[in-house]
Amino acid sequence: MGYVAVKGGHEAIEFACKLFEYERIKGRSKPIKVEQILEQLYFAVDRVMSEGSLYAPKLSALAIKQSAGDLLEASFILRAYRSTLPRVGYSLPLSTKNMRVIRRISAAFKDIPGGQLLGPTSDYCLRLFNFELLEEDQKKRKEFIKELLSQITEEEPIPESFPKVVEILRKENLLVEEPEEGREFVDITVQPLNLPACRSAKLQAMARGETGGLLLLAYSNMRGYGDIHPTIAELRVGYLSVKVVHPYTKEEIYAGEVKITEAELIAKYETKDGIPKFTLGYGACFGHNETKAIAMAVLDRATQTKEPKHPSEDQEFVLYHIDGIESMGFCNHYKMPHYITFQSDLDRLRKAQKVAKK
Repeated sequence: MGYVAVKGGHEAIEFACKLFEYERIKGRSKPIKVEQILEQLYFAVDRVMSEGSLYAPKLSALAIKQSAGDLLEASFILRAYRSTLPRVGYSLPLSTKNMRVIRRISAAFKDIPGGQLLGPTSDYCLRLFNFELLEEDQKKRKEFIKELLSQITEEEPIPESFPKVVEILRKENLLVEEPEEGREFVDITVQPLNLPACRSAKLQAMARGETGGLLLLAYSNMRGYGDIHPTIAELRVGYLSVKVVHPYTKEEIYAGEVKITEAELIAKYETKDGIPKFTLGYGACFGHNETKAIAMAVLDRATQTKEPKHPSEDQEFVLYHIDGIESMGFCNHYKMPHYITFQSDLDRLRKAQKVAKK
C-alpha cells in the first residue's frame, strides 16, 4: 500500500509554525543574539557544523537559534542549506602536523615530543553547579579575564607545529601501515555510499555522523561487544590552514582556516608478514568535539574487522545508522499522515480475527 497526497489544513500548518516561533520568543528575556550563541555556546555550534557537514560557524549559530536549541533540527537546517551551495572545487590535502594546536594530549606516553598541552577543557573540572553564572554580567567577565591574564608571568609562544606521537611507533616498525589500495578518495556527497566502503568514504560518513549515535556504537565495542580496547596515542584540537588551487593562475592560495578535532588510537595488534604490530584507528571532525573524534576512531578500527561478529564491527550497520539527519527524518516521518496504510492494517486485522473465530 503506497502513500497518498493529503490536501487541506494549510491554514492550520501555517499557524502551527507561528506557534512554534511564539514559544521561542514569548518570554520576558531579551532576544539571544547569534553572536552570543557563536561565542558562548561554541560546543553546540561546533557539533552542528560537524553533523550538518558545513564549516560555517555563524550559520550554525543561526540554526541553533532558529531551532530553539534542537541540535538535530539545527544540523538538518544547515545540511539543507549546504545542498543549495555550488561546488567550486576541492581543497588540497592537509597535514595535521601543521595544525595550530590549542590542545594536545596523549594517554599512551607521559612525555611526548613537544610536551602535553592541556588547553581549554572541562576534563579536570568538578561536575558541580557554578551558581555564580545565575548572576553573570559583563563586569564579572572582565574581572575574570583580567585576573587570568595577570597570572601569565612569562609568555612562551606555542610552537607552530608538533610532531606526531604515532611516528614514535612507526620508526620502531610497530604499526601496521594502510595498504595503497585503501587510499583512494571518494566523495560521498557526489557518489552513493557503496559497501564495502573504502576508508575515505567510511571516514567521511562518520565525520558527519551524529555524535550520540557514534558514541553508542563505540561504547558497545568498549563494553565487550567488540575487541578494540584502544589507547589514545594523540588527541589534538586546533586550527588547520585550508589551501586551494586558484582556478586561473593554478597557484596554491590560502583560503582560511578551520577548527578540527583529531584522534589517533592505538588498538589491538595484528600479525603482518609474520610480525605482530599495533593497528591504528582514526577520527577527525569539524570543531571541538573530542567525544565524537574518539568514538569515530574506535569505529574506524572496529569496522576493519575481517569477520564482524558485533554491530560495531559491521560497516553496513554502522554507516547506515549514524547519520543523525537520516535517522531523525525517518523517525519523525511517522508523525505524518498514515491514514491509508493504517486502514489497510485494520482491514487485515479484522479479517484475521473473523477467521480465527471460525
